[in-house]
Amino acid sequence: MSDLRAEPTADRLRGNRSLRLLVGVAAAVVACAGLKASADIVAPTFLALTLVITVHPLQRWMVARRVPRALAAAICLVVLYVTVIGLVTAMALSISQLIAVMPTYEAQFVQLYRESLAQLARLGLGSDQLQRVLDGFNVGSLFSALQSFLSSLLGATSLFVILLTVLLFLIFDSVDMPRRLTLAARANPAFVAALESFAVGIRRYWVVTAVFGLIVAVLDVVALMFLGIPLALLWGLVSFITNFIPNIGFILGLVPPALLGLLEGGVTTMLWVVVVYSVLNFVVQTVIQPRFTGDAVGVTTAVSFLSLTFWAFILGPLGALLALPATLFVKTMLVDGDPRNRWVNTLIASNPR
Repeated sequence: MSDLRAEPTADRLRGNRSLRLLVGVAAAVVACAGLKASADIVAPTFLALTLVITVHPLQRWMVARRVPRALAAAICLVVLYVTVIGLVTAMALSISQLIAVMPTYEAQFVQLYRESLAQLARLGLGSDQLQRVLDGFNVGSLFSALQSFLSSLLGATSLFVILLTVLLFLIFDSVDMPRRLTLAARANPAFVAALESFAVGIRRYWVVTAVFGLIVAVLDVVALMFLGIPLALLWGLVSFITNFIPNIGFILGLVPPALLGLLEGGVTTMLWVVVVYSVLNFVVQTVIQPRFTGDAVGVTTAVSFLSLTFWAFILGPLGALLALPATLFVKTMLVDGDPRNRWVNTLIASNPR
């Protein structure tokens, strides 16, 4: 009789577990759809949150030295505004310089175009086939692409305004946050401990990535100047920003100066750019940087890449920049904050314990 009773009980447990799994998957799909629909608000808000968390130790240090809390918050806000606006302004000025310089490479581009046609002809792709491809080009698509670019530019401006606005409110709310966390810890100490661990990981991630990104950017600029690549400062800035994008950031930062090296000095110069970038990326970002980053995010390479594709799909281009911080936040909410789910770390952590 006991066996007969145990079997239905086990079946009910399996059924409940399957039902919970289906409900969880459905809830995740609805949440992802909601995030994607509100990405223009969620992405800059989350970026602002991580930046405020990163600069909070400076605010705490000033308050400990009897600086008024409001003044300490205002100083931190100025630091964040100068950093964000400075990066955006530098990128805008650099892009304007690139636009001004590109017409000077018209002759090199035409020569490269002719050489490419000759090479394609040798491979069996005749001029008639190329002409059919060119005839199939719709000029209207060019204007559509231009319109899409202008829309993206307008969207980036709105994201920038939202980011600055949210920074203003979050930085002043952070003044009272330690007291609020202390009160919350009385009800749920494990969850508050997970939030504090998230804050520590975010600070370490942003600071260490920024420091080593700056090191790589400076070395890239020196190498590009030595190779005679124009706009070396622009490519150094691009290298610094793409350092925050996991897995493919190195490639995104390499392609523009490599192409310019091809136009400027031919294949040899392009190969030197590729070699220099590859060596610097491997030594600094692959060998040295992870030793300092430690377990700030602490996920496997596969999870890191999947995080990049997932968050870029959900939050757009800004999601690529926020891929690892967003993954760390989700892990904090769903895994680290609940002792029953911490076993998941054994599957996704880079150094499981």
